Amino acid sequence: YQTEHYNLDMIISVGYRVKSRRGVQFRKWATERLKEYIIKGFTLDDERLKELGGGGYWQELIERIRDIRASEKVFYRQVLDIYATSIDYDPRADVSVEFFKKVQNKIHFAVSGQTAAEVVYTRADAEKEFMGLTTFKGNRPHLTDALIAKNYLNEKELRAMRQIVSGYLDFAERQAEREQPMTMQDWAAHLDRILTMSGEQLLQDAGSVSHYQAVEKATEEYKKYQAKTLSSVERDFLSALKTLPKK
Repeated sequence: YQTEHYNLDMIISVGYRVKSRRGVQFRKWATERLKEYIIKGFTLDDERLKELGGGGYWQELIERIRDIRASEKVFYRQVLDIYATSIDYDPRADVSVEFFKKVQNKIHFAVSGQTAAEVVYTRADAEKEFMGLTTFKGNRPHLTDALIAKNYLNEKELRAMRQIVSGYLDFAERQAEREQPMTMQDWAAHLDRILTMSGEQLLQDAGSVSHYQAVEKATEEYKKYQAKTLSSVERDFLSALKTLPKK
């Protein structure tokens, strides 16, 4: 059947201008949504998502949540929360970092066949587009982007990582609710079980590339890439700086 459709941008624009009772209701509703977004960083129509029984937007939402959970900062925070529930918990920062690296490397190896350091070392390449990065902030890569292994993974690898991280964190949450005593070794062993059950590769050692080597290689490649991609104005400016007398 035929029905009239109105442009959504027009509806929003009119809603903020009309002085009728409906206009007031719309502005109140829109302000509540905007306030929630500003405070929390998201806003959801829970009932609509439930009533539609999923659909394309639901799948998109799940993927975006997985992506957030797998981001390095969020994942690090959650792994440290897991670590703190262990009966052999050690609050020393260096021990916490080592545990995170161990978990991170197991997941990287499962999805790419390389540790985080190996990913950075082998994929950072000044000759490639965006020096081999698949993800970065802004219009072009920065050194901070080049030092993060996840930024070199392709879409298939990223999807696998999101799923593994999500499963691991879901299990951790359930164990915490059950008040099940867990040691650090238990957490590492469970991650191995998750990876084994899904047919992933298991990391058996620390890898062939150190963190220092990866940082050194990425920094070197970034400098080469930066020199290649500088604008003519930037190149002229740097050349002029070299000719200035040193104080």
